[in-house]
Amino acid sequence: MLGYVTDPAAAAGIALRDLPEPEPREHDVVVEVAAYAINRGELALIERRTDGWPPGQDVAGVVVAAATDGTGPAVGTRVVGVADQAGWSERVAVPSHRVAPLPDSVSFAAAAALPVAGLTALRALRTGGPLLGRKVLVTGASGGVGSFAVQLARAAGAVVSALVSSPARVDAVSSLGAGEVLTELDDTAGPFDLVLDGVGGKVLTGAIRRLAPGGLVTAYGVAGGERSDIAFYDFAAAAPGGRLQGFFVYSTGEETFGADLVLLGGMVADGTLSPQVGTPRDWRETPAAVEALRARQVTGRLVLVRG
Repeated sequence: MLGYVTDPAAAAGIALRDLPEPEPREHDVVVEVAAYAINRGELALIERRTDGWPPGQDVAGVVVAAATDGTGPAVGTRVVGVADQAGWSERVAVPSHRVAPLPDSVSFAAAAALPVAGLTALRALRTGGPLLGRKVLVTGASGGVGSFAVQLARAAGAVVSALVSSPARVDAVSSLGAGEVLTELDDTAGPFDLVLDGVGGKVLTGAIRRLAPGGLVTAYGVAGGERSDIAFYDFAAAAPGGRLQGFFVYSTGEETFGADLVLLGGMVADGTLSPQVGTPRDWRETPAAVEALRARQVTGRLVLVRG
């Protein structure tokens, strides 16, 4: 079969090669990949793992081999899932508890955008407890996680504010249901009961300063590339009980990824959630797509399709 592996001499650091067929464990299903998404975190892995490592986590397709232990969906089922690696291939083995059946109305391209970004947004929002009527700020709101978080927070009944990096992104994020879209955290912003931050740096520090008493900042990324200078008195407005916590989606119980993907897929099917997929590209354009994502030239989730 064909699949991408890292190669520092190739364009974008990846090359399409003949690869061995997946060797599933007893609890793995094998998925014929119809579409996959590229996450920004995978760009760093490509740069670090240069010795033929096969990238790819977010996949959607059809089960062509069921798990031998009897778990997971049957052969022929349309699914979305989270692979450990090798998702940018014709076929990939995925743990059965990390896949979910897809409603017929959800396209493979839309489904492929869900796993890592959707799970991160959903589970990061859960750190804030019940959100009905609470004030939530989502930074980096036009990104993959951010765009899901805005929609999911609104669906949960939160009063949603969204922070974007430029005025050009305001209209797109407003259409997702944010009550207000900010381009900076000035003195009029907040206070917020919950902040989801994927930017870091000065944005993270500013968000902490605008917490409501007892408020929480859940930090899941540092897309801005800056270190945050955080001091004791940055939490003064949030006293008593203001908190900052780090969030890593793989530390939240990956054994239930499939169950949450069922929820997300259902929300796409009923129109509650839009994956914000840009124009899908043919999978043979993956190197060019990787370079476009590195150059921040991509609008919406970056999805590649086969066939």
